[in-house]
Amino acid sequence: MNDLQLQLPGLVSDGGVEWVWQSEDDGADDVSGFEHATVMRHEVVEALTPRSGGMYVDVTLGGGGHTEAILEACDGARVIAFDRDPNALAAAKARLERFGDRVLFVRSAFSRLVEELLSLDVKKVDGLCADLGVSSPQIDEAERGMSFRMKGPIDMRMDPDNGETALEWIARSDEEEIADVLYRYGEERRSRRIARSIRRAYDQNELETTLDLRRAVVRAVGPARIGGVDPATRTFQALRIMVNGELDELDALLAALPKVLREGASAAVISFHSLEDRQVKRAFAVRDVWSPHTKKPRMATDEEATLNPRARSAKLRAASILGVDA
Repeated sequence: MNDLQLQLPGLVSDGGVEWVWQSEDDGADDVSGFEHATVMRHEVVEALTPRSGGMYVDVTLGGGGHTEAILEACDGARVIAFDRDPNALAAAKARLERFGDRVLFVRSAFSRLVEELLSLDVKKVDGLCADLGVSSPQIDEAERGMSFRMKGPIDMRMDPDNGETALEWIARSDEEEIADVLYRYGEERRSRRIARSIRRAYDQNELETTLDLRRAVVRAVGPARIGGVDPATRTFQALRIMVNGELDELDALLAALPKVLREGASAAVISFHSLEDRQVKRAFAVRDVWSPHTKKPRMATDEEATLNPRARSAKLRAASILGVDA
């Protein structure tokens, strides 16, 4: 089993038949239909150590759990919260209403962190957290097309109002392009066989729904699971990452951190698969810029992993910015 498999987010069976790529959030608090269980909530607060008068950024608001934790940890702290999903923003606004103007919501991809902060006349902040991956509501809504447990359009966009859907991309891509994406973002060793099957299914008008996409994968590699993981898991992961530009977004965020963090401020990043974790590890390894809090990433406690299986694959890396004027 390779590194990516070891970090697969919590897998949820559907009657012992289907498995779906899951991520950080689990159903605990129901906020306007946006279920959420915050992963490593206390560890993030410990890494950021919020102080009165401090300004913090949560670039992946989701259900609002980490923003809530920061605001609860210090009465005088404020948070600027980013998300590109309007449903997540609406739910989080309801959840965090009691904090009033201590939280400001921004609908934007976090790759635009510098520009968005400057538009708010904010040049430096006192800490930042990022909880990468896809939230449960995005997975669980069939119309978002991120799950192969449920029939839905082959969409996969985190922002349903912008960008190209996965199916639109497949329609204009050849076998080689599809295979490259599956291998790069899903580390799928059988990428060429799967790409050929996907392209054939589209050309024969047999690729309309997420279930059709899974069938195309199974036709190529068979139904056998590897380590309990559905054969379509890596394909769905790869297409989702590509559609949303997730790794490019993360690169842009990591490059922006030295520009927006005050000297001594900390960044805390939770990743759920090896591709993201390697990017964060590489960035925080620049010793004249960062002072990592720990040598190895922190993991969810056994207690948390038991209560929320999706936390099993979470890795938290935190580091403080040195006196670098980037």
